[in-house]
Amino acid sequence: MTDIASADIPPTSQVTLPDGRVELAPGSPPPSGPYANEDLLPVPVEKRTWTTYNFSALWVGMAHNTASWTLASGLIAVGMDWKQAVLTIALANLIVLVPMLLTGHAGPKYGIPFPVFARASFGVRGANLPAVVRALVACGWFGIQTWIGGEAIFFLAGKLIGDSWADASQFGGHPWTMWLSFAIFWAIQVAVIYRGMETIRRFENWAAPFVLVGAFVMLWWMSSKAGGFGPLFDQPSKLGWGADFWKLFAPSLMGMIGFWSTLSLNIPDFTRYGRSQKAQTWGQALGLPTTMTLFAFLSVLVTSGSQAVYGEAVWDPVQLAAKTDNVVGLLYALVTVLVATLSVNIAANLVSPAFDFSNIAPRRISFRTGALATCVLGVLIFPWKLYSDPQGYIFTWLGLVGGLLGTVAGILIADYWILRRGRLDLTDLYTTGGRYWYDGGWNWRAVVAFAVGGVLAIGGASFKPLIDGRPVPALEPLADYGWAVGLGTSMVLYVALMLLSGRQRNTV
Repeated sequence: MTDIASADIPPTSQVTLPDGRVELAPGSPPPSGPYANEDLLPVPVEKRTWTTYNFSALWVGMAHNTASWTLASGLIAVGMDWKQAVLTIALANLIVLVPMLLTGHAGPKYGIPFPVFARASFGVRGANLPAVVRALVACGWFGIQTWIGGEAIFFLAGKLIGDSWADASQFGGHPWTMWLSFAIFWAIQVAVIYRGMETIRRFENWAAPFVLVGAFVMLWWMSSKAGGFGPLFDQPSKLGWGADFWKLFAPSLMGMIGFWSTLSLNIPDFTRYGRSQKAQTWGQALGLPTTMTLFAFLSVLVTSGSQAVYGEAVWDPVQLAAKTDNVVGLLYALVTVLVATLSVNIAANLVSPAFDFSNIAPRRISFRTGALATCVLGVLIFPWKLYSDPQGYIFTWLGLVGGLLGTVAGILIADYWILRRGRLDLTDLYTTGGRYWYDGGWNWRAVVAFAVGGVLAIGGASFKPLIDGRPVPALEPLADYGWAVGLGTSMVLYVALMLLSGRQRNTV
C-alpha cells in the first residue's frame, strides 16, 4: 500500500484557482463509494461564502456563553483574583489561536470538514479514530451546555410559576421539573440543528451581540449591589503572586486551552465555507482572543462582586441570576443564558460530531443522524456530574480533554504543514487504494504517535472526581502541561516515524 504521495501517482481531477482555493474540476464526477456522502464532499467554491464578519460573529457567539463565563468565574472560586484570572485566559486563547489557524487553513482551501482532513494523516479508515475521540468529547460538552440551558429554563419557570415548580419532588438528586427543563432545552437544539448549517449561520449573527449586552447588564447589576465598581476590583487573591499561584497557573492555563482544543481540531468544519483564507484568518483572530478576554473580564468582575455581596464567589451565572428580586432583570438574564448556551452548543458541539459520526459510515449516517447521536450520547455521559464542581470541571474534564486533543492537533499540523506543505489530493481523500489508504486504510504511524502522546499527556493526571488516583503515577510531573506535552510529543514522533519509513513529503 502507498503511504504518502509518490511521483508515480498522478494528481487527480482538481483545479486550483488564482486565490489558492482548490475544488474538483468542473464536469468531473464527485467522489463516491463507501467513504463519501453529500455532507462530507468538498464544498464547491461558489458555496464558500462566509466572510470575516461571519467568522467573527461565530466566535463571539461561541465565546460569549455560560461555560466560558464559568471558566473565569471558576478561577475566582479556586482562589485567583481578577487580574490573575484574566491573564490566564487571555494567554490561553492567544496560544490556542495558533493551531486553530493552522488547521483551519485546509477548510477554505479545499472545502473539506475535519474528519476528511484527518484522512490525510490517519488514513481513510484511520481518521475515524480522531473523529470519534473528538465526537465523544463534543458529546460531553453538549451535555454540559444542555444542563446549563436546562437550569436557566428551570429558574425562569420557577419565577413565573412559583414555589411549586422549584420545590417539586426529587428524582436522581434534582427536582423532576429540572429534568423536564433539561429535556425541553435538549429538544429546542435538535429542532435548530435539523434545519441545517445556513440556519446556524443566521442564528449566530444575531445571537452574538445580544449575549454581549446581557453580560454588561449582569455587570451593571452586580456593581449596583456591591455599591460601585470598587469592591469588584478590590477582592484579593487567596494565592498571592508566589508559589501558590504559579502552582495553580500551569494546570489552569492547560484547562483554558483545553476549552477550545476541540475547535482547534474541527475548525475546518466551519472554515470550509470561507470565502477566502483572509476571511477565516482575520475572522478568527478578531473573534477568539479578544472576545474571550473581554468576556472573562466581565465574568471575573461579576464573580468578584458576588464575593463582596454574598460572602462567597458564586461561579454559576444561572445560580447568581436567580438571587435577584427583580423579575424583569432575572428574565432578561436567563433568556440571555439560554441564547448564549444555544449558540455555542449548536455551533461547537453539534455540528462537528455530526460530521464525525457521519464519517464512520457515510452511506448510513447523515449529518442529521450524527447530530441526533450526539444529542443522545450527551445525556448518557451524565453532564450534571461533570459540571457539579469547579475543581473537577477545570482540572479534570478540561485538562484531560485538552491533553488528548492536543495530541491529535500535533499530528494534523505536522502532516499538513511539515510533510505535505499544504497540498492535498481531493479525490484520494475519498478513495480506496489511493495515496491516503496506507495499510488497509490506516496509517499506523499516526496511531502510534497518538497513543504515545496521549499517554504522556494524561497518564499522570488526576481523574477525580471520576476515579481515584492517577493511571501512571510516574508521569505526574507532566500532568500540569497535558496539552503542550500531547501536541509536542505527537508532532515530533509523527514526523520522525514518517521520515524513518522512507516516505517523502506530498508531491501533489
